[in-house]
Amino acid sequence: MNAIRILLSIALSQMAATVFPCTNIIVTKGASTDGSVMITYAADSHIRYGELYFRQGGKHAPGAKVKLYDRGTAKFLGEVPQVSETFTTIGFMNELQVAIGETTFGGREELIDTTGIVDYGSLMFLSMQRSKTAREAISWIARLVEEYGYYSSGETFSISDPNEAWIMEIVGKGMDLFIDQNGKMSNRNKGAVWVAIRIPDGYVSAHANHARITIFRASDGKRSISSLEMEKLSNPDVEVIYSHDVISFAQKQGYFKGPESEFSFSDVYAPIDFGALRFCEARVWSFFKDVNDEMQQYYDYALGKNQTNRMPLYLKPNRKLSVGDLQHFMRDHYTGTELDLRNDIGAGPFKLPYRRRPLTWKADGKTYFHERSNATQQTGFSYVAQSRSWLPGHIGGIFWFGVDDANSTVYIPMYCGMTKVPETFAEGNGDMLSYSETSAFWVFNRVANYIYLRYDLMIEDVRNVQRQFENRFMAYTPAIDDAALVLYKKDQSLAREFITDYSVNAGNEVVKRWKELSNFLLVKYMDGNVKQEKDGEFLRNPYGYPLPPRHPGYPEWWLRKIVEETGDRFEYLNYK
Repeated sequence: MNAIRILLSIALSQMAATVFPCTNIIVTKGASTDGSVMITYAADSHIRYGELYFRQGGKHAPGAKVKLYDRGTAKFLGEVPQVSETFTTIGFMNELQVAIGETTFGGREELIDTTGIVDYGSLMFLSMQRSKTAREAISWIARLVEEYGYYSSGETFSISDPNEAWIMEIVGKGMDLFIDQNGKMSNRNKGAVWVAIRIPDGYVSAHANHARITIFRASDGKRSISSLEMEKLSNPDVEVIYSHDVISFAQKQGYFKGPESEFSFSDVYAPIDFGALRFCEARVWSFFKDVNDEMQQYYDYALGKNQTNRMPLYLKPNRKLSVGDLQHFMRDHYTGTELDLRNDIGAGPFKLPYRRRPLTWKADGKTYFHERSNATQQTGFSYVAQSRSWLPGHIGGIFWFGVDDANSTVYIPMYCGMTKVPETFAEGNGDMLSYSETSAFWVFNRVANYIYLRYDLMIEDVRNVQRQFENRFMAYTPAIDDAALVLYKKDQSLAREFITDYSVNAGNEVVKRWKELSNFLLVKYMDGNVKQEKDGEFLRNPYGYPLPPRHPGYPEWWLRKIVEETGDRFEYLNYK
């Protein structure tokens, strides 16, 4: 028992920094403006460096191994056999347009298993490298955790391909340790319990650090299979799959005693509380309310006041959504609602929609909290993965990628068939503790951290350049697709060279322009003044001297707060 407590304590301390970190949105073909399948992901972490991962696919020699490292700590966990052939991946999308995202929900602490060697990050990379479809990715995740053990806490995955989108939730089974016949410590509870549900075509879903799958076996008459029937997973009629012991394990642990028809994965394995509602489900509600007119009924739920009125796992949107819509939603700060982070005293005088961590704090013996919105300052990178069934895999998949804060980033089209990534976004170009002047992550952080000082004014300068790039990329996409397709029919390698050049040049151009924007913002807003300019050119008088700057100062309501706090301390005395 002491060994278990020590292992569990280590695991919990390593995972503590990942509380409430990420946001995912899922859009099916029938819910998108162009018939594409899309998922989003924000990798929010105070230690996650923003870079674009590139894993070259190809054939592998018999006996080859893959080393696995914990994504949260870089700790070596073990190794698993490599498959004979893998697919190239850009970020978390492969060359066949299969994509994956995640959010951590944690779940019951006693279900963490530190004897497993496959963490959630390894599941993401391995499943992308080995799968032709979302269903195959689910199958790989299930097989890997069953055979090698699951190291992480509870996770929700978004998994998509050009035709389908799935949500999968997984949590470990804890540790029941014993010494096996070889004298090694083993775990009788090795593996994980999980459920995966296909989002119906024409619907959207989202998740943000809390388990969202409730009753699943009899819901909506969907055809369900257990993991013992994995050979049936390719059947398009199958819309729900679950680990064979997802209910029996809960019964064994004493988590669930009711009829199987009432079993709820989320309620059993990740019991809801105020934090899960206000910090996590509220983000889902904020997206849902913008695409469906019936979400006001769940407002109290999002506020953490009504735990029983749970939101649906998915819903039909009131309009079809585009890539631009999803980029907009990833920048949400509860904008336009009573929770809008720009509008309470925590925003300061300049309407800053960010709050410093920790999320909860104490004053006069009471616990208080800050809101947690989609866009947050500690994002390493985020993306919108777009899969399009009417185009060849190398051209159809676009990984719209941005580093740092989603609110102030630029989403750049990285075609999934590209053969290299821009040096400005490449792995190894700096890290969280090593500054690199050529790194996109550091360039975007330089701009973002400066605009936090006078957000209400500076964000408009950022928006102008951001919109120019993203609108242009959207406008260019059909032409790039057409040109790449013509080349692809003649020579696939030439087509891949073309989309690689386009994506690499787009990434490098954005970083170059962002450096210029950084310089512009420094000059314009230095010392709290605002220098006069027009169309990006600073204005001078006829003699070449700078025109006097504006002094925007503080808003009146903030000055009144100063008076409330200090009385007549700063009252100006007009002596005669």
